[in-house]
Amino acid sequence: MTTSADAPRQDRDHRELRMIVVVMALVMGLLIPGAGVYLALVHPSLAGPLGVGAAVLGALASAVGIVARAMRQ
Repeated sequence: MTTSADAPRQDRDHRELRMIVVVMALVMGLLIPGAGVYLALVHPSLAGPLGVGAAVLGALASAVGIVARAMRQ
């Protein structure tokens, strides 16, 4: 069986891509709640609907996580 000389390079490329995706997700994960807090401070009448929306999105994200974990096992 022959091995490819590009295998270590491909692994390094995938690692770099994973790191970029993680950093982008972290930036977006901090930017979106920050925008929500700013919007709630500037427009206090939106604080209630933003809170409900955040709770619903959190519940949906946890449900998707539970389903994805159950499907993986």
